[in-house]
Amino acid sequence: MSALIGAAMDPSYPGEIVAVLSNKPNAGGLATAARYGIPAKAVDQRDYQDRATHEQALIETLDAFRPDVVCLAGYMRLLTPLFVGHYAGRMINIHPSLLPLFPGLHTHERVLEAGMRIHGCTVHFVTDDMDEGPIIAQAAIAVERGDTPDALAGRLLRAEHRLYPHALRLVLDGTVRQEGSRTVHDAAPASGERPAKEAGTILVAPDAREG
Repeated sequence: MSALIGAAMDPSYPGEIVAVLSNKPNAGGLATAARYGIPAKAVDQRDYQDRATHEQALIETLDAFRPDVVCLAGYMRLLTPLFVGHYAGRMINIHPSLLPLFPGLHTHERVLEAGMRIHGCTVHFVTDDMDEGPIIAQAAIAVERGDTPDALAGRLLRAEHRLYPHALRLVLDGTVRQEGSRTVHDAAPASGERPAKEAGTILVAPDAREG
């Protein structure tokens, strides 16, 4: 979330952060957003009798800000078809693996257990099935000898902070869009300018410099 806020502060970025919402009143991201003067609201799930009524309240709160794109950032509560369908084609998420490999939790441990030589992160459109939406962009890092899950996670986090703003830009400027179960890459974004890297993909070396 902080990476997206930082990117949006650049006048050349094709979007702005209009609000930050959480299902937990004590979420650190709310305080961070408030420091930047961004409206920050909690829609506490404990105040609602079931998931459906909570999600309806989330939708009403979000829609008041008229977002073009909804970005999930550390939102660990599974969303139902009600919510996903409302924002179909304009809700994205970041996941710490090179999907479709290693969906779900504990990705760093699973990468090491599998003996993978590369690891990475993926930004994808959100669909009803967890971590299975059409891929927008990915970043890869090398798995180094002696890596632990914590070391790997820390190094990958730097890549995530670069990838998410990049992927959001692709969606905002029209380079990438969702059509059904696939991602469509336009020949050129609406702005007429192609990002520095090939649309939809960047590679990040172990020291987080672009390859």
